Amino acid sequence: MLVKVYGSAFFGVEATTITIEVNIVKGVGYHLVGLPDNAIKESNYRIAAALQNNQFKIPGKRITINMAPADLRKEGSAYDLPIAMGILAASGQIKSDNIGSYLIMGELSLDGSLQPIRGALPIAIRAREEGFKGLILPKHNVKEAAIVNDLEVYGVENILEVIEFFDKGRQLERTIIDTREEFCKGLDFPEFDFSDVKGQESIKRCMEIAAAGGHNIILIGPPGSGKTMLAKRLPSILPPMTLHEALETTKIHSVVGKAKDTGLMTQRPFRSPHHTISNVALVGGGSYPQPGEISLSHNGVLFLDELPEFKRDVLEVMRQPLEDREVTISRAKFTVTYPSSFMLVASMNPSPSGYFNDGNSPVSSSPAEMQRYLSKISGPLLDRIDIHIEVTPVPFEKLTEERKSESSVDIRARVTKARVVQTERFKDSKVVHYNAQMNVNQIREYCVLGNTSKELLKNAMEKLNLSARAYDRILKVSRTIADLQNENEINETHIAEAIQYRSLDREGWLG
Repeated sequence: MLVKVYGSAFFGVEATTITIEVNIVKGVGYHLVGLPDNAIKESNYRIAAALQNNQFKIPGKRITINMAPADLRKEGSAYDLPIAMGILAASGQIKSDNIGSYLIMGELSLDGSLQPIRGALPIAIRAREEGFKGLILPKHNVKEAAIVNDLEVYGVENILEVIEFFDKGRQLERTIIDTREEFCKGLDFPEFDFSDVKGQESIKRCMEIAAAGGHNIILIGPPGSGKTMLAKRLPSILPPMTLHEALETTKIHSVVGKAKDTGLMTQRPFRSPHHTISNVALVGGGSYPQPGEISLSHNGVLFLDELPEFKRDVLEVMRQPLEDREVTISRAKFTVTYPSSFMLVASMNPSPSGYFNDGNSPVSSSPAEMQRYLSKISGPLLDRIDIHIEVTPVPFEKLTEERKSESSVDIRARVTKARVVQTERFKDSKVVHYNAQMNVNQIREYCVLGNTSKELLKNAMEKLNLSARAYDRILKVSRTIADLQNENEINETHIAEAIQYRSLDREGWLG
């Protein structure tokens, strides 16, 4: 008897429906075809034990299982449940009347209980697009999948529940989530707040500008000056995620199995990989490509602490994603693209010892050591970072001050207001949403300078020997500063402040 059951595979961050054809005839053998990986090939052992422990069995006949399309590689243990249901239906142990109306996914334990799977959200989106009546999957993933409206989503804990659902008409509990209500409910502030930061007013100003325009930023300062503390609080002043951004972010985290069991992600992600990370782990890839840290940071912040400690080749692979805001991974047979629109926040010590131009420093570095240390970061990568700012240690008087600093709520209000201005400015563009994303033509249109501002910028370019890309960065940052002050025109004050935020271009840093 031939039975068709439906599962799903994800390709990049999108899912593809997989038809699992189970044919059982007289004879002996178990044949699984259709490019399954080792986890799927081992599924017969898990399925046999799970069925036996629930008073069912794999029939002693010739079983052929085809996973179509046969030219698409299938991986993971989430096909255990649909294969098991196909075997039961094809062998006549359960009814198969409406089994093809549902998309089924789940990993089986030996006792028949179901383990969580990856990619529940893109699978649910595909199930709705393909017109399936419902989706059956492990209970752990049900909130994530139920984000998708107009689809019956059932979370189950054991294969016996699924068997009785199809064979005896047992009612499963449908999970229904009001996506917009969940989204609004989750828009709370992160645990880190700028009111906890003592002093550092100029650095907070830089962070506000970076958040308002979506600019990449690097913090340069000695150990203990508060670089990491400031970076962790940046998400708290970014504008709240839109529903579209929340769905997009949740989908990426779902594919790698890192989506929270609360369902929709409503907080902007903050990723801080260790400096020993490989380029594949950072950008994504592998034999069966997976999103890397830069894609997991999509719509959020990627924090690289101690930037010069990262391998140079790891940092260089970020150059293209920083420009294009997506990463494309190519293999011989396929190409996948992952979104990676993130804010890069980096930190570094000013020298190998951690101190620079500090007469009280217990350790000093020679010019050769300084050059070797700073050369770990290439000029082209630094050019892609809009704001360079020096962070100095907080004086004792500021540390002991009892007065609370300005809260993230207040800063975020100004940032959000500036973003609204930019949204209106770029309303006709599908790819540009804030100042940091402006292309050359948009810079010429929206960053017009008066004669005084031009002269000021010309002198800075000549004195600091800035590149053409650095010129564009200064204009973008000055446009954001003007937006924060609700001014239509960029004046010399905005340009002067933006020039100050190119510390690593100054003579004495990189030679």
